[in-house]
Amino acid sequence: MKPELRWDRMKIWAADLGPQSSVPDLLGEHILQNHLEFRLEEGDEIYEGYGRRKNAYPYRQYNGYTRERKEKEIQTAILENDFLKAVFLPEYGGRLWELWDKTTGKNLLYTNDVLQFGNLAIRNAWFSGGVEWNVGIIGHNPYTVSPLYTAVTELENHTPVLRMYEYERVRKVPYQMDFWLEEDDRFLNCRMRIVNESSEVIPMYWWSNMAVPEYEGGKIVVPAGQAFTFADGAVFKVDLPVVNGIDITDYKKIPRSVDYFFDIPEEMPKFIANLDREGYGLLQVSTKRLRSRKLFSWGNGQASNHWQEFLTDRAGRYVEIQAGLGKTQYGCLPMAPHTAWEWMEKYGPVPMSGERFRGSHSERAGELTNFLVENHWEEAMEETLKRTSGPAKKKAELVMPGSGYGALAPRGKWSGHLEFVLADEAIKKWQSFFQEGTLHKPDPQYAPDEFLIDEENIGFLTETLKKQNRENWYAFYQAGTACFALEDYEKAEGYYKKSFELEANAWACHGLACTGLVRGRKKDAAQWIARGIEMQKNDGSYMKEGLKILFLCEAYEEVCGIYESLGRVWQQTGKLKFYYISALHRLGKEKKAYELLEENGGLIVEDIREGEDSIAQLWQELYENLHSVKMPVPYRYDFKAF
Repeated sequence: MKPELRWDRMKIWAADLGPQSSVPDLLGEHILQNHLEFRLEEGDEIYEGYGRRKNAYPYRQYNGYTRERKEKEIQTAILENDFLKAVFLPEYGGRLWELWDKTTGKNLLYTNDVLQFGNLAIRNAWFSGGVEWNVGIIGHNPYTVSPLYTAVTELENHTPVLRMYEYERVRKVPYQMDFWLEEDDRFLNCRMRIVNESSEVIPMYWWSNMAVPEYEGGKIVVPAGQAFTFADGAVFKVDLPVVNGIDITDYKKIPRSVDYFFDIPEEMPKFIANLDREGYGLLQVSTKRLRSRKLFSWGNGQASNHWQEFLTDRAGRYVEIQAGLGKTQYGCLPMAPHTAWEWMEKYGPVPMSGERFRGSHSERAGELTNFLVENHWEEAMEETLKRTSGPAKKKAELVMPGSGYGALAPRGKWSGHLEFVLADEAIKKWQSFFQEGTLHKPDPQYAPDEFLIDEENIGFLTETLKKQNRENWYAFYQAGTACFALEDYEKAEGYYKKSFELEANAWACHGLACTGLVRGRKKDAAQWIARGIEMQKNDGSYMKEGLKILFLCEAYEEVCGIYESLGRVWQQTGKLKFYYISALHRLGKEKKAYELLEENGGLIVEDIREGEDSIAQLWQELYENLHSVKMPVPYRYDFKAF
């Protein structure tokens, strides 16, 4: 068959994502990479800490999902030739969902049987399976559960090309992904492009995150003799393949959740493979800009098993192999001004001879290295990159729009071929503000529409506060939020107070609670957020944020009083109930707290954070206090995989 690109619909059981949080992400979620020390040699150059973020601003959290799933029909884009069939999810970050080797009838990726969200991403909601494309800031892509711009173009030989792209709001860069299969291709072509058209050096991050089946007797193959990893809060280097007596390329033997960032020598080809016990599986290979590879395993303990189960229905276990720009994910790389970074990735099947597969780690890596070198893969991919340079900058026919943020951004000649659509009415109002200086003034009972003020335009906004926006509560609120994001908490507090004086609103209350908290004034913070909660008792995301702040302020009586005043539906929300039970525990009401924790088979917090052990710790403390004995954490509460 001739290569084709077609559109289809796929039915899948999925959780409802829910709306974005009504409040900005000011306090942030727990981010593991922000709390590490480094024990490395002076030449390792992993840019540790460069480009870290404390929160997701200007993005908002998706924290309103549940664990109830319904059958849903979603859009797919399919590339197919005689050898491969690749299925993408344009509405979910452009995820490469399935990659079928038609000669064997096997899917090379781990494809989940449900879309079940969990709190693992920059904006909370994330789901497992397929290949995810992560750009800009450390973590799972801000657009990982959002539609991307999806378009159709072609190569000079008329091969159809699937293009997906977006505008990343923190780094203020467009990124573009072109995918295609030519007639004889046995590997999927992925041409990636990030453009920094600003006059500043910016931190940049990219990791292609591949979920692959956890094969019995399977092996990871990568051309590296050392890897960066972490344990007990520190990053250090280890020799491969045996770490603490365990061959980590045999991932079924890894006891706990862990990352291994493989330090591939500069002269070696850049690849990683996941092979089953017969030596067959997925090979991912790239040009040299994508220099690093990684293995993430959930491990094989109780908490590890629980996380694997928590993220699926019956699809089974998986591991992640990844490919990135930097040596690790503990920092970003500096991207020069007026620069485009481009690279090729290829995904496809590879068999390894039985004798070589049963050999050592170095023998397996050597066989795949020789295969790639002898067949001149690197040269061929570099040539493809050059050959497709023109088509990559050619305008494409838009099929599905993404966000409107790119339409507000100034763009130059290197990204002018990308069409960004300004369809959202709220963003149109903001565009009018940037042109004319008068900001709209919405009804304060409704959530803020957008957060578009940052270090580049805060001066423009604050100048208007002296003139046309001097009586606009919303303009002062937005100024306060931008100042908070810039860590100018004193100015933020002043703007928030002025906003509230002009018109009482829950949003300024939230901002004042956050400024009070970070400035060490817990009593003030608790009072402000309690006022905000009173105004927004029907807003689940506000309630979650509100009880979180009250708990951080140690206002346990207030947590209990507010929770007990809620309706039954809100009281059954896992996160809200968790704060209530925790507050009861802090107030010494152990019996009631334990009974509530255990009722209906045990508390489920739908959006428990990756790496968090709060529920396990709560159960242990309650059980020990009530029974005067220590017991292992039950499976249902054990999420401490790290």
